[in-house]
Amino acid sequence: MRVGLVVVSHIARLAEGVVELAAQMAPDVTVLAAGGLPDGGVGTDYDSVVAAVQRADSGAGVVLLYDLGSAQMTAELAVESLADPGSAVVVDAPLVEGAVAASVAAQGGADRAAVAEAAASAGAPPAVETGLAPEAGAPQTTRLTLHNEVGLHARPAALLVRSIAGLDADVRIRLGDDEADGHSVLALMSLSARKDDTIDVSATGPQAGEAIRRIEALAERNFDE
Repeated sequence: MRVGLVVVSHIARLAEGVVELAAQMAPDVTVLAAGGLPDGGVGTDYDSVVAAVQRADSGAGVVLLYDLGSAQMTAELAVESLADPGSAVVVDAPLVEGAVAASVAAQGGADRAAVAEAAASAGAPPAVETGLAPEAGAPQTTRLTLHNEVGLHARPAALLVRSIAGLDADVRIRLGDDEADGHSVLALMSLSARKDDTIDVSATGPQAGEAIRRIEALAERNFDE
């Protein structure tokens, strides 16, 4: 079971677009849109949100994201009306970035609290570092050239994060002078690594070698493009 997501928006097409993007990041996560009014107008519909939350909950809970203030109110009312209000939570997060971060976390098997935290933390600037933090033990490293068309952007970044999810390893990806946490989709995307760019991968921890191998395998098959 994975945590489900519901995107609440005043515009049906906006909610559907965010859902489409999130689904690319997390193909095994239920992400549903609850956008617009039943007649196609602009607004949010309480009954539609309730129905989406119920459908999205496979037993691990649901995280709701919203676009504007009144959508938040509708989402919160929907959660309060559930038989178990504790099974769902409304998160204050940027809609697109929050949905991407939350969907990747859910895909990796994170619980509801961790998925909600991933969405909420997406509101902060991505953590791009300018140097390796001190680590115990020598890191394992590899250098890779990106040959896939879009470089290390949304879908490839999500694939990389998912490939090392659950490993006991701290992974850092460096492009030039910038470095990003290999477990953060948004941080990886912020590197703006493009086709033909060369990245340096460094990993420490008990499963550092496995993390390096998985990332090398992804690069070798061009991130499944």
